[in-house]
Amino acid sequence: MQADRDSLLRRLHELRSEHRDLDTVIARLDEAGTDALQLQRLKKRKLKLKDEIAWLESQLVPDIIA
Repeated sequence: MQADRDSLLRRLHELRSEHRDLDTVIARLDEAGTDALQLQRLKKRKLKLKDEIAWLESQLVPDIIA
């Protein structure tokens, strides 16, 4: 159980790091006026990462029985 949690936390850290990196790359490419298609793909990847991060966070929060 603890190994699974550690694995999820590690993956969550990796995804957050990649999300931050993409944020920086997108901002720089946007300022440079680069290819719109490339920017669109990067933004789509960033949204996918955000969804994965949200899913992992929900897996780490214990279920509360009301």
